[in-house]
Amino acid sequence: MRSPSSSVTRGFSRRRAIAAFLAALPSVYFGALAQAAARRPTPAQTEGPFYPVTLPQDSDNDLLHNGDLSYNEGRSVWLEGTVTDMAGMPVANAVVEIWQCDDAGHYHHPGDGGKADPRFQGFGRMTVDANGRYSFRTIRPVSYGARAPHIHVKVKRGGRELLTTQVYVAGDPGNARDALWRNLTVVDRDALTVAFVPQAEGFRAAFPIVVALG
Repeated sequence: MRSPSSSVTRGFSRRRAIAAFLAALPSVYFGALAQAAARRPTPAQTEGPFYPVTLPQDSDNDLLHNGDLSYNEGRSVWLEGTVTDMAGMPVANAVVEIWQCDDAGHYHHPGDGGKADPRFQGFGRMTVDANGRYSFRTIRPVSYGARAPHIHVKVKRGGRELLTTQVYVAGDPGNARDALWRNLTVVDRDALTVAFVPQAEGFRAAFPIVVALG
C-alpha cells in the first residue's frame, strides 16, 4: 500500500518538472502566444450591389489611370497594408481587390446607370509581395445617398475568397449616419475605420488585414 507521503512527493515532483520545462522555454514563445491570442480576423461586411459585373481591362493597382486616361478629380490617396494570418505570417499569393465610386458618387456598374467617369478605373487588384504587403493609388472615398465614404475590399487566394469588407474614413461625419457602420461593434469599427493622413500630395491610409485560413 502506497503511503500518502509518497503520493504528495510524486505530485510535487511532477509540478517541479512542469515548472522547469516552462522556465526553459524562451520568453519569445510566450510573447508569440499572447500576440496570436490578441489577433482578431478583420471583420467582414457585405459586398454590396456594385462589385463589377465584368472586370475592367485595366485592373492594376493605380485607379487614377484607366488605360490612357488620367483621373484628376477628388483627392488622391495611397491605401496600403499587409495581409497576414492569425499567427501574424504573410499570406503568400493573396490577391487584394478594391472598388469604389468616383468623386461624383458613381460606380462602374450597370446598376448605377453607367454614370461613372470613364477616366476613373474604379476597380483594382494586386498580388501581395513576399511580406504580404499591398498598396493602391486611388481617391479619398466620398459619400453617396445614405452611405458614408468607404472603399470595398476583397481578399482571395487561389479559387477561395478569404474576406470581403469595407474601409471607412476616421472622423468622417457620415459614419454616424451610415447603418452598416453603426451596426458594427466598437471593436469592429476600430478595425475598419482608419485615418486618412494628409501628405505632401494627397493622403495615406494604412489598413492591415488579418484573415483566418482554417
